[in-house]
Amino acid sequence: MATGRRTQQDRDDITVEIGYALLSACFAGGVVFAAIAGPAAVWDLSPAVDKALLIAGVSVGGVLAVLRVIHVLWRFGERRS
Repeated sequence: MATGRRTQQDRDDITVEIGYALLSACFAGGVVFAAIAGPAAVWDLSPAVDKALLIAGVSVGGVLAVLRVIHVLWRFGERRS
């Protein structure tokens, strides 16, 4: 990436890429959360299993969302240089 001043187009590109990274991360994290914690909402499971599925869903979904943001922005940075 150049060390000079950024043009308006560069700033717009970065803004769009950050928005895409956040939206795709929320979607991916939500899908994974629903896949893991969904059975707790559908079936009558024990409270311990319900809690374990919810914790696992939040953990895995959150980690996936963070990794998705990092991956998208990392690729964007490599493409620009």
